[in-house]
Amino acid sequence: MTLQALIPLRARAGIAALTLAAAVMPIPAMADAFVFSTGNPDGLIATATRPDSPGKFEIETGDDFVLTQQTLLTGAAFTGLIPLGASPSDIKNVVVEVYRVFPADSDVGRTSGPPTFSTPNVPTRVNSPSDVALDQRASSDKSLNFVPIVLQASFTANNSVTPGGIHPLPNVFTGGNGPVTGQETQISVSFATPFNLLAGQYFFVPQVELSNGDFFWLSAPRPIVPPGTPFPPGFTDLQSWTRDEGIDPDWLRIGTDITHQGPFNAAFVLNGVGVPGPIVGAGLPGLIAALGGLLVLGRRRRRQVAI
Repeated sequence: MTLQALIPLRARAGIAALTLAAAVMPIPAMADAFVFSTGNPDGLIATATRPDSPGKFEIETGDDFVLTQQTLLTGAAFTGLIPLGASPSDIKNVVVEVYRVFPADSDVGRTSGPPTFSTPNVPTRVNSPSDVALDQRASSDKSLNFVPIVLQASFTANNSVTPGGIHPLPNVFTGGNGPVTGQETQISVSFATPFNLLAGQYFFVPQVELSNGDFFWLSAPRPIVPPGTPFPPGFTDLQSWTRDEGIDPDWLRIGTDITHQGPFNAAFVLNGVGVPGPIVGAGLPGLIAALGGLLVLGRRRRRQVAI
């Protein structure tokens, strides 16, 4: 699926957000496209990730990305498995969270301190997501819109981490829960209000609630290969992490801790608008400058960008 179909909606979302914010915050004078991708699924592993719902505990899986400048994230796409026989209409809620990297937003005092920052639950917190999310959007409160598309009717991942497959020390290693088969499904999302993030390294954490069964996020090659986006110089591509309520607020490395395979990335794409350079003051002049940049960006993406 190309990003072309999503761009008009994402541009409108960005314009709406800027319109609401114009009276109370500075607006960037220029807008640059931001696109990041980890590439296509590699079939090595699939990891459950879901919000809490009646009868089901929360599971979070996250993978990292880097921003080299302040950026408004306007949309994303991620690829995983829904059960065989399920329909995209069975998706009841989609949540996207953004975490900073530990020790930000975390209680370091509950860890062992340097060099491992271990806890009674996990061997290390170094390079993990933080204890709590920086920000989130959800379809349940209409801060996120989503479009699911089945890419393949049957796709098998060689290994998995299923609900109940995450354990605290000393039993973190399980080897995984074996192969899992489902419908390969890409879920594209747009944010009613963009995530406004400063330059830095973050974790992208999507969650999917189904009316029956669970969603499994598929892994992607690590190191990243085309059509994925290389990490910028000076930054390390961190592996994917996971947790459930049994080890919250800690996290485990899917490859290094749980399966002794990989380590893994997860399959996702982010897009947005960078806000470099001088900032125009609040009000109509700043709004006009920002909208002009977004309109130019929309035309440029329609010509050049595809998944």
